[in-house]
Amino acid sequence: MTYANLYLTAVLCCCLLPGVKAQQAVSINNTTAEHIFNRTEITWLEDPSGRMRFEDICAKDAAAAFLPNTHWYPANFNRQSAYWYKVRVNISYPLSPNQALIEFFDQTTDDITVYIPDAAGKYTRAHSGAGEHFRDRLYRHKNFEFLLPALPKGSYVCYFRIRSINQVNVIIVYRSVTHFINYALVEYITYGLFYGIILAFCLYNLVMALATGLKQYIYYILYIMSVGIYEMSTDGIAFQFIWPDAPVWNEYVYGIALYGVSVFALIFTQTLLRVRRQNYTLYRLINWIIVIRTLYFAICLFVKREWFMYKFLEFIPLSVAFLTGIIIWRKGFKPARFFVLGYAFLLVAAVTKLVMVLGFLRGIPGAAGHYSMGFGFLMEMVLLSFSIGDQVGHYRKEKKQAQDNAIYHMQRNLELQAFVNQQLEEQVAERTRELEVQAGLLQEQAQEIARMNKLLEKDNIELKSNIEKITDARIKSAELSFKEFSQKYPDREECYKLLADLKWSKGFKCRKCGYVNYSEGLRPYSRRCNKCAYEESPMQSTIFENNRISINKAFYITYLVYTTRGNISSYQISERTDIRQSTCWSYAKRVKGLLDQQKACVKKNKEASWTDLILRT
Repeated sequence: MTYANLYLTAVLCCCLLPGVKAQQAVSINNTTAEHIFNRTEITWLEDPSGRMRFEDICAKDAAAAFLPNTHWYPANFNRQSAYWYKVRVNISYPLSPNQALIEFFDQTTDDITVYIPDAAGKYTRAHSGAGEHFRDRLYRHKNFEFLLPALPKGSYVCYFRIRSINQVNVIIVYRSVTHFINYALVEYITYGLFYGIILAFCLYNLVMALATGLKQYIYYILYIMSVGIYEMSTDGIAFQFIWPDAPVWNEYVYGIALYGVSVFALIFTQTLLRVRRQNYTLYRLINWIIVIRTLYFAICLFVKREWFMYKFLEFIPLSVAFLTGIIIWRKGFKPARFFVLGYAFLLVAAVTKLVMVLGFLRGIPGAAGHYSMGFGFLMEMVLLSFSIGDQVGHYRKEKKQAQDNAIYHMQRNLELQAFVNQQLEEQVAERTRELEVQAGLLQEQAQEIARMNKLLEKDNIELKSNIEKITDARIKSAELSFKEFSQKYPDREECYKLLADLKWSKGFKCRKCGYVNYSEGLRPYSRRCNKCAYEESPMQSTIFENNRISINKAFYITYLVYTTRGNISSYQISERTDIRQSTCWSYAKRVKGLLDQQKACVKKNKEASWTDLILRT
């Protein structure tokens, strides 16, 4: 069955079936430049499977399956289904080629297929949609246009198949090509002005941000850029000029831009109105809304892309920003007045757009409703710029007030400082006189103390000499404890010093080469020959050579054996020195042997001492 036969069958059935209300036909004459099909002029049929062919639709039409439209604008309420729409037109004059076209307004519609009859009664199929490359369209225009062929006078039925993942309003428009060209030129000029204003606002606020360093300018730029991208993506301008070969971006960019609008609007609100300082509860509420909106955006982006279509949710951040502005304004923050007025324009525009889409306000012209959001955004941008300027003026007043206060306090501080300095100078002068008197007394006391110190120093020298003489006398005459002996020879350095003084009392002479000049060695009190570099320890060639016990304890053992003339046991020596008895016995035996050799010398020299045993080897 041909498309022409199906069409004739559908017309006959619609005329013959009793009780079926005939669809209202649209009359087109040579003066009709534009006609928007209203709800009584469109019937529809849902295809849940999305697989019905045009022949099946014609059969359904013949069976009166198309339903009358009850909404102001038809829509695809079930986004998994394909929807078929039918319109009737009565052309009262012969239609020439390239004279008229059918246009669809909603630029987000993914797939549109039209079936238009020709003069022979056959249907011609044409296809377009947001899911196709932009270059495949009939005209380089943001909307979808389908050219009508040459048609004689008569009544015709046109079928349209719509399928979209987003819910779209099916707005079908008849236009003459001449009117379409005029309309498109004015429309694109308007878009150029609108986006040019957005670009100018971005550049101006960027310069202000660089000049002032205020963060709110940056957030405002990001906000209006998001607004511009959202408007371009929903108007189809972005698809035409930015990504014409990537239709997949049509499904994501508007949602991403809308997220930027919400988030940057809230952050801008926080920064501009000083919400954290003015009302911390509102500040936390806005932060939570930003977090929740971000989570919702992530779900839309990665899990449920179709959730991007719920644009009415943006009323929540919009309302919160608006109420925040009202609350801050009522608290006396004047820059919030332009902010509230700007958001009032945007809120009115959003409500107008919503009620127009839902078909509640049918008396408003279509262009006013369609461009209401753009107008609202434009007014909001202007008023928000005024608000930023008002805030800068407020900052300047605060800065000037702060500077005046600082200057006043500086003057007061200088006066106070001068007074305090004068008081301090007087006190310092008085104190200086007192100190001069005290200094004179102290100088006299210092001179007296210096004289007494000289006398004390002389007495100390004599006392120290006497103590050393007494200690030496005690060492020679009486038996001392190790603690008392250690006061004279407390450590290794003192013992080495004694050994060096005894060993080289008559001068140094190298044992290897006989050279008499020397320098300090690496070990304490050792001497290095300047000729052969032989280093000699003070313990070498003494009784303590190859000694394995502490040097001061070795001194004490030698002293004990000498003072007792060898009449002390190794047990007694061990108790006094905390050295093993066997070590004390072997060491005492060696000293006794040297003591026996000294007896002959003692008879000749009554001034012999225990130190005489040191150099006997």
